[in-house]
Amino acid sequence: MTGPTPATTANARICPDCDGFASAKVTLGGRDRRGHLRIITAHCPACHGTGTRTARRPRTSDWEVAA
Repeated sequence: MTGPTPATTANARICPDCDGFASAKVTLGGRDRRGHLRIITAHCPACHGTGTRTARRPRTSDWEVAA
């Protein structure tokens, strides 16, 4: 197989809060004097507009210990 390696679920780490759609343009309603729409960019507060999150490490208390 040639080309780049496809992403797997192990290295994708998509932000669960925004599902990877980290930024959105929002219109404020109305236009300025030149006729342009007034818009702002809203970023996901959890991932800060990147669309990805770092992997969480499991807590040691969650690990089972076989006796």
